[in-house]
Amino acid sequence: MADKKERTLVVIKPDGVQRSLIGEIVKRFERTGLKLVGVKMFVPKEDFVEAHYTLDPNWKMNNGTKVIQAAKDKGIKPRTEDPIEQADFVLGTLKKYLTSGPVIAMVWEGLHAVKIVRKIVGGTEPLTSDVGTIRGDFVLDSYQKGDEDNRSVRNLIHASGSTEEADMEIKHWFEDFELVNYRLVQEAILYDVNLDGILE
Repeated sequence: MADKKERTLVVIKPDGVQRSLIGEIVKRFERTGLKLVGVKMFVPKEDFVEAHYTLDPNWKMNNGTKVIQAAKDKGIKPRTEDPIEQADFVLGTLKKYLTSGPVIAMVWEGLHAVKIVRKIVGGTEPLTSDVGTIRGDFVLDSYQKGDEDNRSVRNLIHASGSTEEADMEIKHWFEDFELVNYRLVQEAILYDVNLDGILE
């Protein structure tokens, strides 16, 4: 059964904050009917960022393997054939990126929250993200440019990839007391089965 209380983590990265896109990003999630239940701004430390990406013990192997294969698919010689070594390089660029300035961490709640947020955010690479998505509309960066500059691709935002990932990430970024349970008036319309509460 679909969960109306499904939650997901969204982090507006330093480039999103610096480009004054916070309101635009929040508006896009609000307009779908998702509910903001937690929000804070801070500058993450490197160890916090590393812990975020390695919550999944397989992240390094998976990420390194994916990056190496992507390079080969483009006819480019990978930096290394060792997935862990490759992932360590990627992690280093991510730590530099996410600690470069303040971020906005948010928890959004609602039916299909993880999938809805991912759809709104767009693909990881802005260059190939669809028009109408946050990354497709507001970013002109690419993996190619990031690789040329030896940096992480600047893609404005992080969004949990699955409900399991969301659960782990929310616990990493927020204490329980920082998340607020409340009701929005619009939920009566979004979740009322028969819409029989409208007319007097």
